[in-house]
Amino acid sequence: MTPQFLRGGSKARHPSVNSTASTSFAHPSEHLFATLLTLYGFDWQYEPIEFPLAWNELGQPVRGFRPDFYVPARRLFIELTVLEQRLVTKKNHKVREFRHLYPEVNLLVVYQRDFAKILRRHDLGSLADLAA
Repeated sequence: MTPQFLRGGSKARHPSVNSTASTSFAHPSEHLFATLLTLYGFDWQYEPIEFPLAWNELGQPVRGFRPDFYVPARRLFIELTVLEQRLVTKKNHKVREFRHLYPEVNLLVVYQRDFAKILRRHDLGSLADLAA
């Protein structure tokens, strides 16, 4: 079953669905990834929607998942995961929950090793360079 907010219905129906108009990124890797998306001609949105993953007894969302990017032309959400390996387990759990609750939503997870390959392919340095 596709949630109302994904069928083009009113986003006001679900309290956790808030558009984020911010252009500041949580991590330099996200800024670089956005630049690459633009370079390749893709329009994108940064953290446009939060998908609820758990609700309280009143039906109000108490936990959610907000993918980093949405590429409308591909109807694709992208989660950039460049966390330390010890933190990836928690993120993977959220991704599994997301895929279970929203199987009709396309999500690409770009892991640290994948992003490192992208950086090398474009001669953009390393993840360590971004953190410096």
